[in-house]
Amino acid sequence: MGKIIAIANQKGGVGKTTTSVNLAASLGVLEKKVLLIDADPQANATSGLGIDVEEVELGTYQLLEHSVPAADCIHKTNSPNLDIIPAHIDLVAIEIELVDQDSRESMLRKVVEPLKEKYDYILIDCAPSLGLLTLNALTASDAVVIPIQCEYFALEGLGKLLNTIKSVQKIHNNKLDIEGLLLTMYDSRLRLSNQVVEEVQKHFGEMVFDTIIQRNVRLSEAPSYGESIINYDAGSKGASNYLSLAEEIIKKNS
Repeated sequence: MGKIIAIANQKGGVGKTTTSVNLAASLGVLEKKVLLIDADPQANATSGLGIDVEEVELGTYQLLEHSVPAADCIHKTNSPNLDIIPAHIDLVAIEIELVDQDSRESMLRKVVEPLKEKYDYILIDCAPSLGLLTLNALTASDAVVIPIQCEYFALEGLGKLLNTIKSVQKIHNNKLDIEGLLLTMYDSRLRLSNQVVEEVQKHFGEMVFDTIIQRNVRLSEAPSYGESIINYDAGSKGASNYLSLAEEIIKKNS
């Protein structure tokens, strides 16, 4: 039985999509069967795995609408053991369309739950907001990974996200757990980076992953080639960091 993990933070630019794509690819390389769901209208996870967003006909939009079977929305990727349900800019409209629906927060859970039998891990790349799309992702998930950038405003908004998670646990999904806080974009040469790491580890202790994602040029380059860091440069620091994170998650869930 698979595990559904949302990658969420309402703050943009913290490494959510980078983490979703590269963690998914790393789990695949470690012989886990993985499905990545792109639940962000910007569709960066989709293009980051080499899929032309303009050509997406069936994806997360249709999945949330329940207009086609979930299996029809799944696309193969070039990464071993990794499938994706892609996004399209049309996804922007779904929040308005779902507003009048009954159980609108559970639209994703209804269709994703049966897929747990086919995959070891289902990762959901969330939009940088706390809107209905992210609420659907959290309601559908067993756990959430929260990427935190090693910069000055890192902890800003984290309290808000944790409160949202508490509300979801109370009202929609009492099984939702925090898989871990992931420190990203770390630069060991910067005093500020080291201060943020210390602060987060001091405040959140065991909730913080041991793995820290370091700033890495190859990580930034990979999406423009439509590849994960594992396919683009398996020997890079970025690939090593994400493989380490994947191993940590597998160990935690074994």
